[in-house]
Order: sequence, then C-alpha cells, then structure tokens
Amino acid sequence: MSHRIAIASDHAAFAMKSEVAEWLRERGHDVLDLGTNGPESVDYPDYGFRLGRAIEAGEAAFGVAICGSGIGISIAVNRIAAARCALVSEPLSASLARQHNDANVIALGARLIGIEMAKACITAFLETEFLGDRHQRRVEKLSNPQGA
Repeated sequence: MSHRIAIASDHAAFAMKSEVAEWLRERGHDVLDLGTNGPESVDYPDYGFRLGRAIEAGEAAFGVAICGSGIGISIAVNRIAAARCALVSEPLSASLARQHNDANVIALGARLIGIEMAKACITAFLETEFLGDRHQRRVEKLSNPQGA
C-alpha cells in the first residue's frame, strides 16, 4: 500500500534522511521532504515541529523523523497534539508503536542505528495496523491529557 509520508531531519541525519526518502519513493510512496537540505548545522526542533504540523494539517498520513539520537526530534514532534511519535531502534518497537499506540510518526537515531535497521523499522511501522479496541481509549487520552 502506498502512503504519503513526511520526512524531516537535522544535519546529523541528513544523509540517512536522503537515503530513506529515495528508498521510500522507490517503493511507491509519495514523500514530503521537510528538510534539512544539507549537512550544515540546524536546530532539530524546527524540523520536528514542521513534521508534526504536516501530520496535523493532513499533508501526510505518516512521518519519519531523524536526528542524531532520535530523542530531540521525537520530543519536538510530540509537542504537536495530532502527532504520536515513537522513538524506535528495532522492528518490534516499530510494530508495537503502530499496534498499541496508533503512532503516526517514528523517530530514528542516525548515530545509533544503520540504514538497513532504519529501513527494517520503517517497513515494520508501515506494514502494521492499529489494533483499536481497548487501545483506542488510551490513544484518545494521549491527545486529551486534561481529561485523564
């Protein structure tokens, strides 16, 4: 199944983002590349916010956020209420993020995992469906912390 996927990174992950974007296109996905567009130093929150806002605006169904560790950009993405970003480093976590948390963005650490593991995580993420059922009410609470 083909998806519209937003992708963003900081300078530390520019090379991985570029390779992942091309790989996704080769697999028939429509990729919305939100930058960065080179190895010059940038601030990861700016790109995490861009990705989260693209999800919020419906510009993409899923997102891939990449920085050196994956931590900073995932925090930035999660500041946008419509985005549910999970930092993953192996395929099982990527699948569980979709199944149980209805994650619509995954974050990867370019300095921590290689390109083949990144691709394996993204594949697991995109091929896994949200289970719904008892998980639905929990996911709803993620967007409404005042109601919990």
